[in-house]
Amino acid sequence: MGAVNLSDVVKRFGDFTAVHRMSLEIPEGSFLTLLGPSGCGKTTTLRMIAGLLDPSEGDIDINGRRVNDLPIHKRNLGLVFQNYALFPHKTVAENVAFGLRYRNVSRADIARRVQEALELVRLPHLASRYPAALSGGQQQRIALARAVVIEPDVLLLDEPLSALDANLREEMRVELKNIQKRIGVTSVFVTHDQSEALAMSDQVVVMSEGRIEQVGAPQEVYNTPASEFVARFLGAANILPAEARGIEGETMVLDVPGLPRLGIPRSRAPRLAGAGAARLVIRAEKLALTPVDAPADDRVSVPAMVEAVDYQGQSARYFLRIGEGENTHQVQAINMIDERPFAEGEAVSVRVRPRDCAALPLGTANGGGGSAA
Repeated sequence: MGAVNLSDVVKRFGDFTAVHRMSLEIPEGSFLTLLGPSGCGKTTTLRMIAGLLDPSEGDIDINGRRVNDLPIHKRNLGLVFQNYALFPHKTVAENVAFGLRYRNVSRADIARRVQEALELVRLPHLASRYPAALSGGQQQRIALARAVVIEPDVLLLDEPLSALDANLREEMRVELKNIQKRIGVTSVFVTHDQSEALAMSDQVVVMSEGRIEQVGAPQEVYNTPASEFVARFLGAANILPAEARGIEGETMVLDVPGLPRLGIPRSRAPRLAGAGAARLVIRAEKLALTPVDAPADDRVSVPAMVEAVDYQGQSARYFLRIGEGENTHQVQAINMIDERPFAEGEAVSVRVRPRDCAALPLGTANGGGGSAA
């Protein structure tokens, strides 16, 4: 059993089902992210774990205890929300101490634990200030200190970084993960930001329309997506029609119209059992652009034409037409810029290593999964 277990959990709002029979095991001490677009059910799931919403069906266990009928204040959970929810009329120290005052903790212990929590988030010098005098990043850290000072069994974080600007967001996601590692608390993080999920998580739960699409380590869900939805949602993916020809040793052989035959590792096509219609998945950053006269290497090469360029400073996103004749495809490639970006209308070669590709059976636009352990 994990620290948190969901068993066949359903949540309905009238005739609308927000979460469809979801089963999930969250290991103790792990940092797990619920990731998906708006309306996918991730926040609803978090709020059911918190006790802010009651499941329509199914069971929720925390540390082996069924909590369906326990109110939020009896679940020993730390909560951090998008808007931080700090009390404007209380000082930083009073905000952090708030949860302890309802737990029969002595004044001396409250003072000690508040100090320790503020030191954990590196803000002990702000104890006497009020929230209005703090920056957004400081308020976020105080909200985190208030959540962990009670020594929760589980820390729940609902889009806590979304109100911050881009640079501070990157800084705070590193800080948040470091704090979680130091205290070792089981954490459930909700976000729609793929980079946050990949950078911070031990496990990522990708959700769509109230269902689990895939659960796995960040590298697993990124490199070996379980469905076209996961492939497209996590970064920029090129998905091309293919025909699986069969397995040769540890290689799955694929034909893609307009491209040379590919032999990709079987581990990158776990859902393909043999011959049949398929989809080839190539991440945009795995396609390398070279001049047409560049020396050959160990990669598969196809001719291409640059149709548009999205300049991004150190890198560029290229929109390309690859293949020849009737068998052409539009793809994206993201490459670092050496001397200059390739120009619109320029002929190039696009190269890819077969080991950097993945494949899916036809008909996996959505994984349709609902359970994971």
